[in-house]
Amino acid sequence: MQKRNIALVAALLLLLSLSPGAKADDWNKKTVVTFDQDVDIPGWVLPAGTYVFKLLNTSSNRFIVQVWDQDEMHLITTLMTVGHSYPNPSGHSYFLLDVSQTDEGYRPAVVSWFFAGSDEGRDFIYPGYSTTRMIESPESFPSQPQQ
Repeated sequence: MQKRNIALVAALLLLLSLSPGAKADDWNKKTVVTFDQDVDIPGWVLPAGTYVFKLLNTSSNRFIVQVWDQDEMHLITTLMTVGHSYPNPSGHSYFLLDVSQTDEGYRPAVVSWFFAGSDEGRDFIYPGYSTTRMIESPESFPSQPQQ
């Protein structure tokens, strides 16, 4: 049990270092995030690096998320998401990562993205996966971008 707790604390410290710089735009919620290790998003592996997450520029569907390279020159993927609300007392944007299987050699998975200045966010849709259990799990840690 103590080994597991040490691993969880180490994972938390690692995840808190993943996204040192983030800014958010009000309309499209544009957030720039840097991951220092590979992470999963639905259907893709994002190698360590800097990425731009933002909502598709449309007023008809605010649940479509685009993932771009850091210069916004290459659209990596477009994903359908589900709306989510969770208290955000810091007011900063952050990503919730599933680290529950990293001990088995799996990459952390980006589960949710919460916007700066609100409690609103988006859950990424993985086949056969429930994000509700991630919010309640002690093995999920928020990755808080530093402002």
